[in-house]
Amino acid sequence: MIPIVLASVLIASVLGCGTPAIEPLTSRVVNGVDAKPHSWPWQISLQYERNGAWRHTCGGSLIAANWVMTAAHCINERLKYRVHVGKHNLVELEAGSKAILTDKIIVHRQWNPVLVAIGNDIALIKLSESVTLSDHVQLACIPAAETLLSNLSSCYITGWGRLSTGGSIADKLQQALMPVADHETCTQSDWWGVAIRRSMVCAGGDGVVGGCNGDSGGPLNCQNSEGTWEVHGIASFVSGLGCNFVKKPTVFTRVSAFNDWIDEVMMSN
Repeated sequence: MIPIVLASVLIASVLGCGTPAIEPLTSRVVNGVDAKPHSWPWQISLQYERNGAWRHTCGGSLIAANWVMTAAHCINERLKYRVHVGKHNLVELEAGSKAILTDKIIVHRQWNPVLVAIGNDIALIKLSESVTLSDHVQLACIPAAETLLSNLSSCYITGWGRLSTGGSIADKLQQALMPVADHETCTQSDWWGVAIRRSMVCAGGDGVVGGCNGDSGGPLNCQNSEGTWEVHGIASFVSGLGCNFVKKPTVFTRVSAFNDWIDEVMMSN
């Protein structure tokens, strides 16, 4: 009998991933700008219900037709969630976008909200129905296990987070160039020091641009040597000093440290 192998990397590869029909902007401008509509088609808006209305809370990445990857700290077991795919402007009705209720939410078993610096800030959401892939809705590629980005690799954060510390949530999807700060750099004493673990990746830290509230759970998008975009990070935390602070880059969960866990969850659910 030929064994059936289900791997997160293979799922996306078979269905196609990381090659948007609408090419994203890749300028060297570091300040956040409006993304080209639907140029990051795996980006989702995670929303919760309050008083009969749905509100954006976090980002996430569509990694299979019925699975989304986000941050564990985005999940509150007392709330009801839905995933909105194919969105660009959160306050407008858009053709090709769809809101889908969740079926299951699995938070990493070693996530501890009291000890965020331990890491494991990752969760998977199984959707109540599979999405229909289109130019506006596509799958994210996951990098191979234990892939490490080199220092100053050019990656992009995307999300609807606050435009500045204490500012308002963006209506339109934003993107910003955020060069990677490798482990050696990010663990320097005047950077994040011992707070950074090998299962994390840092990006930014120039004091100009960084992730902010509402970007959590969203992707750090990096293009590989073959031109395919891969989601290397899940936005996890920023400095308590503010969203854009020198030598305090945005910290992401390093996706390539969790390939086995992703496979395990998807196979058993």
